[in-house]
Order: sequence, then C-alpha cells, then structure tokens
Amino acid sequence: MANTPSAAKAARKIARRTEINKSRRSRVRTFLRKVEEALASGDQAAAAAAFHEAQPELARAAQKGVMHANTASRKISRLHKRVKALA
Repeated sequence: MANTPSAAKAARKIARRTEINKSRRSRVRTFLRKVEEALASGDQAAAAAAFHEAQPELARAAQKGVMHANTASRKISRLHKRVKALA
C-alpha cells in the first residue's frame, strides 16, 4: 500500500499503463502468430501479407516502449528473412 498521495497516484498510473502495455503486447503476439502460421503452411503469399501487417505493429510496440527497439528490429529482420526464403 502506498504511504503518500504521490505514491498512490503513481500506483494508479502504473496500473493503467500496465493494462495498455498488456493489450499492445498481446496484439503484437497475435500478428506474429499469424506470420508463423503462414510460414508453417508454406503459403508464400499469405506469409508475405501477414508479415506486412505485423511489421508496423512491431515498430509501433517499439515506439511506444512496449519492447526495446533492437528487439523489434531483430524480430522484423528474422521474419523477413524467413518470408523471403519461402519464395
């Protein structure tokens, strides 16, 4: 329990931010799962389409601080390499 009014406010802000970050992280995972499923099926067109939808989501997550910028960049790079390998 927070001891001061400012600590109580900080706890409320953290709780709100945590909910937002949780939903953003979940959204990113959903887009990544769609790419993984398309890659597993071997459908190059579907994989490319799913990748092009996932790429801005990853970039947005990095921009909003949900994940580190290098992590998002690494994931985008590795996914792109796998999508290209299907062609």
